[in-house]
Amino acid sequence: MTHSGFCATALSFPFLSSNRGMTTTSPVPVLGADTEQRLTELEIKASYADDLLDTLNQLVARQQEQIDLLLREVGRLRQQGGPDAAPAVRNLRDELPPHY
Repeated sequence: MTHSGFCATALSFPFLSSNRGMTTTSPVPVLGADTEQRLTELEIKASYADDLLDTLNQLVARQQEQIDLLLREVGRLRQQGGPDAAPAVRNLRDELPPHY
């Protein structure tokens, strides 16, 4: 940009400063039946992928809500135990699976 307020590129390349000479329609290539079928299949796959993404986003949001709820519950349980509550003494023999 120069000090006078016009673009130096437009002066060097006058065709960049306007849309003169541009056509409003562009030629559309004719697609074969095989290409149309492949395009349709890709559109269907993209639709399924979008649906799956939405479903997974909802699942992650629900899981985050559950995690938040569980964290609040753990915090509440810790407060109920009080600072002087000693952890319960556990006997490791009681934790052996029944087949031993």
